[in-house]
Amino acid sequence: MRQEKNLNDGDAVTELHKDGSVCAKGGKLDGALHGYWEWFRKDGTLKRSGSFDRGVQVGEWTTYDSAGKVYKVTTMKVKAS
Repeated sequence: MRQEKNLNDGDAVTELHKDGSVCAKGGKLDGALHGYWEWFRKDGTLKRSGSFDRGVQVGEWTTYDSAGKVYKVTTMKVKAS
């Protein structure tokens, strides 16, 4: 995957498949995935979405089938410190 940074959005990041189509987009904070992220198939359909808190998956994560319909929703467990 190639990565392109959208300078207009600060820490907004778009990752590309080798063919140039969008693979993933979301935010980063201090180099770690942070905030809401989406991953896409090469045909452009949404594959997965969810949020990170400084590199850790948090909250609900949704997986979509090849038609873009919700296939599965997973709630990430908070790890005790």
